[in-house]
Amino acid sequence: MKKDIQVGLIGFGMAGRVFHAPFIANVAGLKLRKIRETKQANIHIANTYYPEAEIVGDSKAILQDPEIDLVVVASPNATHYSLAKEALEAGKHVLVDKPFTVTSAEARELIQLAEQQQKVLTVFQNRRWDSDFKTVKKIVENQLLGNLVEYEAHFDRFRNFIKEDTWKEEDHPGSGILYDLGAHLIDQSLYLFGKPEAVTADLRAQRQGSSIIDHFDLTLHYPQLKVILKAGMLVKETGPHFRLLGDQGSFTKYGMDVQEEALKANQHPKGNSAWGIEPENLWGSLQTTFNGLQFRGKIESETGDYTALYQNVYNAILGEEELVVKPEQAQTTIQVIEAAYQSHQERRTVFLNAVEQ
Repeated sequence: MKKDIQVGLIGFGMAGRVFHAPFIANVAGLKLRKIRETKQANIHIANTYYPEAEIVGDSKAILQDPEIDLVVVASPNATHYSLAKEALEAGKHVLVDKPFTVTSAEARELIQLAEQQQKVLTVFQNRRWDSDFKTVKKIVENQLLGNLVEYEAHFDRFRNFIKEDTWKEEDHPGSGILYDLGAHLIDQSLYLFGKPEAVTADLRAQRQGSSIIDHFDLTLHYPQLKVILKAGMLVKETGPHFRLLGDQGSFTKYGMDVQEEALKANQHPKGNSAWGIEPENLWGSLQTTFNGLQFRGKIESETGDYTALYQNVYNAILGEEELVVKPEQAQTTIQVIEAAYQSHQERRTVFLNAVEQ
């Protein structure tokens, strides 16, 4: 009989409610015991869907509870470091929502603390389990395009107004689209290709009245590969989500993974056999020459499921599996974000080794 891991979730806003709780509940060995939340609307939802969880108004009720094994930090970005530090010091395993921290120095300190405490520390880079990214990863690993020369990924949305009553629209450390959506695109690139040599960035506040970065255009430089990462809030008609070019062919993919919209519509993965399956109209297009054969057509998307991240965390806590999302990888993502800000401010390409020094 495997051990049950008692989970405390700090935050039940968009991140905790939509992206964390449904997948915690979908892993047999994880038991959601406490949720920290103060807004009545969110408390009502938590009580409706997770009646076995106790709602608490203070994070310390989770951090100081000896029965809690794993603390999930799904609070505003600027609080990630302090809450994760408190949890580790209290002897808890910790999963932090992305972005890991605001600075790479904070990330480094948490990694060292987790090693000292001999606790699991990881980051919720759930987009590694998007259906389309899993498909892209398979194409890259199997070299279906020959030598890859260019990889481009977009995370575009359209909201031409400033959303009220959300910290995400306020000028705080760790706010803005680069920390929000950029953390996903950067992590996916690092997962595929490793750490780049250098970063070139253009960052903008494009919406009228915006006090945060709401558009970015990054180039990650590799010896034989160019990686382009873009996101914006003023893209009414979106282009490809992924576009890969190689010396034997290309792959183009429109549309986003279906899980987020399903979650926002109160659909949950538990007991849902159709979870994470993309419709055929969202499949990507592949045109290539492979082993002497010419191919042109649609490629069925892999099945996406963020449950796999939490299943891996559970197995890692039990010592049965290596972490997939290592905190060192998440630290590198923050280093890339720091380099992007430096590149934009100084109007030049920034080399990663120089940033580390």
